Amino acid sequence: MTDTNNNQTAASKTPSHIVHHVREREGGDPIWTRIGAAWPHKDGKGFNVQIEFVPLDGRITLRVPTEKSK
Repeated sequence: MTDTNNNQTAASKTPSHIVHHVREREGGDPIWTRIGAAWPHKDGKGFNVQIEFVPLDGRITLRVPTEKSK
């Protein structure tokens, strides 16, 4: 099943990338906050990005999802 609004199939509901807002801190590690997700287009030439929060500073980074280390 194809969704004409975002070119993804029902089987690809898991995002290929996670969208993070990254804010640098003086003298400390940057703060990474998950703000959305991204899915590849069927033709492989782009992504649909769903952002739930738009930061006013810092940067937006897309990363492949990984399991957090314990």
